[in-house]
Amino acid sequence: MSRTAEPVASASLARVLADAERRGLAIEPVHLPEGTRSAAEAARACGCGVDQIIKSIVFRVAGDDRHVLFLTAGGSRVDPVRAGRLVGADLEKADAAGVRGATGFAIGGVSPLGHLNEIETWFDPKILDHAVIWAAAGTPNHVFSVDPAALVEALNPRIGAFTEEP
Repeated sequence: MSRTAEPVASASLARVLADAERRGLAIEPVHLPEGTRSAAEAARACGCGVDQIIKSIVFRVAGDDRHVLFLTAGGSRVDPVRAGRLVGADLEKADAAGVRGATGFAIGGVSPLGHLNEIETWFDPKILDHAVIWAAAGTPNHVFSVDPAALVEALNPRIGAFTEEP
């Protein structure tokens, strides 16, 4: 992994860093030149377990323009039925335009922080089993590490079981 040493050139990354600072989170972006296409690739690049990689999954409320963000451990999959019960509405996977419109990020770079719009956020309790987690920092090539309890404190998400049962 190479650490970002140059000035922040990405508006998305800059937005994540500014939001983290506003929320009192000290994060340092790490540049992954090759990017990552999966949680397993990200875990290898970051030198951690796959469940320490946080996936930011966006769903759209069926028949509505409202979007919901689910932050889940890298080895888990969001169950749309269970997630919908928590939200109180049927959910469908958001398309790329919906994800960008709701968060300001492209799929693959959706961060827990720095969204353009307020978005209802749910947090997988399994993430709290780790001392350090890694999340996208607004681009497909940048990540940051953080204490999951500090992230929960900063985001104040809803916490609930919304992943598929093993």
